[in-house]
Order: sequence, then structure tokens, then C-alpha cells
Amino acid sequence: MKEFERKQLLERVNREGATIGVDIPDRIDVQGEEVELRDFVFEIKRRDTVPEGEKDRVEQAKKNLRRERLQRLQQIEDNEVSYEEGRRLVESIVGIDRALNALEQLRPANLEQESQLQEAQDQKRWMNFLKQALGRKKSSRSSRGGR
Repeated sequence: MKEFERKQLLERVNREGATIGVDIPDRIDVQGEEVELRDFVFEIKRRDTVPEGEKDRVEQAKKNLRRERLQRLQQIEDNEVSYEEGRRLVESIVGIDRALNALEQLRPANLEQESQLQEAQDQKRWMNFLKQALGRKKSSRSSRGGR
């Protein structure tokens, strides 16, 4: 592959918005194992949160995808492939990026619990403020400017 072709392929991978309009690959070979990538991502995304039992599985999948992405990118960077193979690698890298983006946008399963806790803390702060503002709670001495 010619140097300008290699640079062109690398630019495509690193371009901002490279994943826009790109589909997640149906299947992909990740670390020597064939993965039904699209099905996996949609199975997890359908839930909108990562259940506790699936958290490790999702984190491991993201780790493996990042590793596979790096290996494919290095093949292009090191000029170890033909231009046609480089183009196929670029498409797979962008597909991996698309899958990673989808997996990174997932919320933790305990989001509802976190939200309830935050709401309770907000209400407690509000009630304390109201009590203080209405004079039902004594102000601290430091707010009166002396000891």
C-alpha cells in the first residue's frame, strides 16, 4: 500500500463522526473468537441499563473490543496489509467503534436507586433550608458574626 493510501485509511478511522451512519457488524472475530456483535449490543441496549449480573460480561466485551480495535489499527499503521485489506479493516474498526459507543452509553442498573437517594437528599436539604429561613432552626453563631 502506498503511504498516502495508508494515511487516508488512518484519517478515516480517526475522523470525528466516523461512526455516523455506520452499522454495527453482525459478526466479528474478536480475539480469535467469533462474536455475534450486533445481537449482543442490541440485547444489552434493549434493557437500557446494565443489570448487575451482566456488568462483568459487558465490561469484558468492551475490553476485548478495544483490544481488537487496537490490533487492527496497528496492522494499518505498520503497513502490514494491502490497501483492500486496509479498507476492510477500517470498516471493521469503525463498526467496533459504533458498538463501543452504544455500550458506553448504557446506564448502570442501580440508576433508579441512585435517583431515589439523590431525591431524598435534595428534599432533606430543602427542608433544612426552609426551617432555617422560617426561623425554626437556630442559626449558627458564625452567621451572626461573632463568638
